[in-house]
Amino acid sequence: MLLAVDTSTAQTGLALYDGNQVLGEMVWQSKLFHTQELAPALAELFARTSSKITAVEALGVAVGPGSFTSLRVGLAFVKGLCLARHLPVIGIPTLDIVAAAQPGGTKSEKGTTKPVPLAAVLQAGRGRLAIAWYRASKDGWKPAALRNSAAHLTLTDIDSFADSIKSPTLVCGELTADERQRLARKRKNVILASPAASTRRPGILAELAWERWQAGATDNPATLAPIYLHVTEALSS
Repeated sequence: MLLAVDTSTAQTGLALYDGNQVLGEMVWQSKLFHTQELAPALAELFARTSSKITAVEALGVAVGPGSFTSLRVGLAFVKGLCLARHLPVIGIPTLDIVAAAQPGGTKSEKGTTKPVPLAAVLQAGRGRLAIAWYRASKDGWKPAALRNSAAHLTLTDIDSFADSIKSPTLVCGELTADERQRLARKRKNVILASPAASTRRPGILAELAWERWQAGATDNPATLAPIYLHVTEALSS
């Protein structure tokens, strides 16, 4: 059984997964009280699924981008379990979780089907959005460029982001009501995922981590580090 932990932002999640089904899943808005809430929530998840920590064989954790404090809390929590119980750990980029939950990116046009890009969005504070770009493939959504490069992960505001979309693009992730309205004005080019489809599900994180674990692609807990956002960076024009 694999335990997945996501504390990238105020939206927090836990899941238990055995390779065949999500045994239990919890998602809540923590209001940045991750330290106080994480352990009791995990105890509740174990109780609801009649599971025990001794049944956990691997750990999956969202590594960001996200909030500096909340990412550190989640990663420290997982590393503590990893070292105490000698468990393998797998770090998954946070926006990969959002992207993996989306259907294949296609748009019908005069009887044909064409792939469209995907932009996965995360709140970065001070009116900024962190945006990771993906392309459709037969194996699901893949990063459109090298990770952490300017072409894959960008930091911008909602108006600049909306203006940059010149062709049909699937957009998903954390967006406020106002941001969703601004993007919805560009209906010709913006294919906006619903709020439910944009929620980061820890069950998806668990599946991604399980796949890597089964392939033997685990991480070194000593060097596993969060992906932080440089919020002092100038906004894109």
